[in-house]
Amino acid sequence: MKFSKILSSLMAMNGLVQAHPGEDHTAELALRHEYFKRNAGNLAHCAPKLRSTGVTARSVSRRSATVQGLRKKRGLTTKRGEYQVDSGYTIDTDPTVLFSSNSSCALAPEEVVGPYYVEGERIRSDLVEDQQGIPLALDIQFVDSSTCSPIEGAYIDIWSCNSTGVYGGVVARRNGDGTGDPSNLYNSWLRGVQKTDDDGVVQFSTLFPGHYEGRTIHIHTMAHLNARRLSNGTLFDTVAAYVGQIYFDQDLNNRTNNYWPYTSNTQSVTLNDDDGILQADLKAGGNPYAEYSLLGDSLEDGILAWITFGINVTNSETVTPVATYHPALSTGFGN
Repeated sequence: MKFSKILSSLMAMNGLVQAHPGEDHTAELALRHEYFKRNAGNLAHCAPKLRSTGVTARSVSRRSATVQGLRKKRGLTTKRGEYQVDSGYTIDTDPTVLFSSNSSCALAPEEVVGPYYVEGERIRSDLVEDQQGIPLALDIQFVDSSTCSPIEGAYIDIWSCNSTGVYGGVVARRNGDGTGDPSNLYNSWLRGVQKTDDDGVVQFSTLFPGHYEGRTIHIHTMAHLNARRLSNGTLFDTVAAYVGQIYFDQDLNNRTNNYWPYTSNTQSVTLNDDDGILQADLKAGGNPYAEYSLLGDSLEDGILAWITFGINVTNSETVTPVATYHPALSTGFGN
């Protein structure tokens, strides 16, 4: 059965929705610039500790095992896959080199979370449900940017739009199909929560996101450090220590747009170079690009992407959801 849902506020929803694609990010970018003046933009200073404590070695083992497990599950018996073009990796790259690399960043929590955050997501790893697209396995690690220690026991939210640029769980004028599909309010696809393990890691099975007007391709992520899991398997918490986004290199973005159902997306494309939030992070020294490996000979075989975020665990930001899954009216999610 579908989760019943209540809107946080129709007025708040309309204001937030109109502010996301194409919104004026001037104030937010100024705040992020001030943050980076006082904080490290990446995790280079943590590399020695991560190596000496065995975190890097375990990352190599975990990512290698994930690739091999996914390839076996999908019956892929040819080459090991391709790797991110800009990194210089090839199919012959030693896994110890490949999977020890991290796109690492310590980004400022966003002052504008956007209108598509839904509170009360289901704690689960497989987010696909009935959606179509290129399979994407995500390996996301969170590290305390001050102590360089993995953050254990945090709940990590992720959400993204589907191949045609629509966010599930939202009915709004600027959300892909606009208000044309009222039943979209009850959709939960491509949304979910996982709890970090001893190495600060969560893994999700999702789809490579599509694009929509005003933003480049991205996946939203949020870290909750003191959240409580409810008995119905959902998470309710409007306080976050980190709100950020994961990006992919432009070559990969371009290639995915040549595959169905991404080819049916009629919304205008924004390139990485033209995305103000991404470019501000890059200029400040952050690196929010995920590194990735293709699992087989084509994108349709799937992708493993990984990234490590360094965050300030003392940060606490109140985030406003566009809608909330109501636990009192629900008995489970439909797939």
